[in-house]
Order: sequence, then structure tokens, then C-alpha cells
Amino acid sequence: MNSERPEERDAPEPAEPTAPDDRADGSPIGRRVLLGTLGLGALGVVAAPTLQRGLEAFLGGVSGKDPTGLTGLLPNGGGFRYYSVTASVPRKDDTNYRLTVGGMVDRPASYTLADLRALPQTRLVHDVQCVTGWRVPKTPFEGVRLSTLLDAAGVDPSAGAVRFTCFDGAYTESLTLDQARRSDVLVALKMQDKPVGHNHGGPVRLYVAPMYFYKSAKWLSGITVTRAVRPGYWEERGYDVDAWVGRSNGRDDAPTG
Repeated sequence: MNSERPEERDAPEPAEPTAPDDRADGSPIGRRVLLGTLGLGALGVVAAPTLQRGLEAFLGGVSGKDPTGLTGLLPNGGGFRYYSVTASVPRKDDTNYRLTVGGMVDRPASYTLADLRALPQTRLVHDVQCVTGWRVPKTPFEGVRLSTLLDAAGVDPSAGAVRFTCFDGAYTESLTLDQARRSDVLVALKMQDKPVGHNHGGPVRLYVAPMYFYKSAKWLSGITVTRAVRPGYWEERGYDVDAWVGRSNGRDDAPTG
């Protein structure tokens, strides 16, 4: 909101989220592009699965060229919306991706994609709930339990929280240490049984299964153990720090379990 707004930036009503690409230059989207996008969005509702997958890829790409934010409102085959809080996000892959773990730890570390893939993997299947209202049922995520990385780093006994930073250069999130150690919190490498794509926050994103999707930060690059929780990007703009689905942000959605 990741997750992507995290990928799907996921933002409740206290503040209007940044559009998928609210550019500083404010350049308008062309009329033909807008009308074509709207037409494809409608078509995707009734299209065959293959066309829906193509539509999903199209919307992910065009959202980066749409200062209006309208592409984030269109339906697509996967049910997700594409959000980012920056005008552009660099792409990372096996050659240049690094995830750092530091802060109040005994053994700071830096992980490549190969390093993360070599660790024990956990697969979870839960609904994804965005605090704006949309929901994608039974979505598989797979990756390394965050607790595994924290244990390997050796957390200082006086620490109480974990802060997450992202390589979009803007998005941040936090969890308490107890929340971060839950078995349903992952450093995710796969989503829907395939590698996490760039538009979904890849190659690595956070996944916090029981919370609204804005907690599942996209484009994850840093894990920093801290003494206390620091509000994340959207919490600084009015959203709840503890974002349990159905028990926060004034919403009563069903749990994602």
C-alpha cells in the first residue's frame, strides 16, 4: 500500500491517499489513454482469465503514467489496486537487491535475494483487506518469517519495535516487537504463488496477514530494530498504528484469517 497508498497502498478515510502517480509536474493523462483505460477496466470484469491477467499487467504499468489516480479505481482480474506514494520506483533484481537488518541488534546483516531464498520458507493463505474497502480472498504469500531474521540478528533486550523502510525512498512502516514476531508476518518473496512483481512491491515486500494492507510495506529494503514504535508513512497522516482488520480505523471488516 507493500503495499502499494502501499501497493496497493491501503488507506482509510481520515486522509485522501496520494494517487498512483501524483507527479510534481502535474502533467495530465491524455484523453485517449484515459478512455481506453476505462474501457479496458470494464472489459476486465467479464473477460476470460488470460485477458484479466493481461489487464492487471496493463493497469500496473499505466498507473505509473496516470497523475489522476483513476487507474487505481478500476477493477482488474486480480482484484488489487495499484498505488504508490512516489512518482517512480526503481526496479531491483538479483543483481542489485539488498535487505539490511540493523539497529538495536548484535549482528547486523545484509541479505541478497539468493540469501533470502535459501532460508526456510513459510506459505500463508489469507484474505487481503484494504482499509479503503476492497478485499481479495484467499491470497497466498510465501517467504521468510520476520522472526527468523530478527532471531538471526540477535535483538537487544531493551528493544520494543521494528521499523521498515522501502527503496521507493518514501514509504515507512512499524510494528511492535511482539507483532513482528508473529508467525503470520513474513518477508515475502512470492505472492499468488509466483515471485512478487514490481507493481506488487517486489522483489521483496512485507506481509502482515492480520492487519490492513497498508502495513504490508512494498519494496522492502530495510529492517531496523528500535526502542519504540515510530509511526509509518500513513500513520503520520492519520491512520491507526495498530491496524488490525475489523478492529481499527473505524471499520468492522471480517478478520483476514
